[in-house]
Amino acid sequence: MNRWLLLLVAALYLLSLAVGPAWWPWRLGNEVGWTIVWELRVPRATLGLLIGGVLGLSGAVLQGWLRNPLAEPGVIGVSACAGFAAVCAFYSGLAAAFVLALPLAGIAGAAIAVALLMGAVRSGTGTVSLLLMGVAINAIAAALISLVLALSPNPFAYQEISLWLAGSIVDRDLRYLAIAAPFMIVGAAIVLGAGRWLDALSLGEDTARSLGADTRSLGLRLTLGVGLMVGAATSVAGVIGFVGLIAPHLIRARVGFRPGGTLVPSMLVGAALVLGADTVVRLLPTASELQLGVFTSLVGAPFLVRAVRKAHGAWLAT
Repeated sequence: MNRWLLLLVAALYLLSLAVGPAWWPWRLGNEVGWTIVWELRVPRATLGLLIGGVLGLSGAVLQGWLRNPLAEPGVIGVSACAGFAAVCAFYSGLAAAFVLALPLAGIAGAAIAVALLMGAVRSGTGTVSLLLMGVAINAIAAALISLVLALSPNPFAYQEISLWLAGSIVDRDLRYLAIAAPFMIVGAAIVLGAGRWLDALSLGEDTARSLGADTRSLGLRLTLGVGLMVGAATSVAGVIGFVGLIAPHLIRARVGFRPGGTLVPSMLVGAALVLGADTVVRLLPTASELQLGVFTSLVGAPFLVRAVRKAHGAWLAT
């Protein structure tokens, strides 16, 4: 299955390079065409690939770790904290003065959330309490974002902040890619090796410990990895919802419902979803390009309703 998913991701990546106001720009064969490809299309397509991959992987990790099929990257508060820090960069004027202030602020905000969560894990907090702490962090960060928006000095700043929060990878150049990609790659490397312990956790924490799992250090490892991935993704693209929730659901049955077996396929499915969605928003006949996060939410919400109804029907049949 991974082979077919890789082919799908590769095809969507090439399509992302080709689609836009100038179709197949490399066919122009001149300096302008290659400038479009390397300075506009390659950073956008690569960010879509990486962001979708880490969101899908983070969703699979969180659903396996928290043993909750509705867990997704925003559930532990990292996305919200990254978003709040980026909003502060907008509000203070740093984003206008320094182009990399936005991703750097987002990563700093994510680091704060990760530090709080890792402190909770070290103190022996269980997964349910950790989930509740994530909800609390989300609520506080959302309230602070609303406060900053309410205090926004002018409607243009308010609009810019709102559009960024809606999620997009438009006009992201190689500098954004260079600063975010290392964090996403390191975060993915940290969690990809935890598959067998996630399988053990599916049997319960006590059983996992009896099989040799150090649940506390595993929690620290997963928190750090997910924090790095989600924080870096949010710092450059805003909030892109539902990808981390949907991707594991699409492949879980095909890997025997093993949490560890969903990691790599979920990463590939997430990359395909974001690349495909970003291509679609470029083709929609709208006056201005629809925000990527808005589109994924519009598509993802009905999917969630269908998944819940299907699960409820299966429960009634038992």
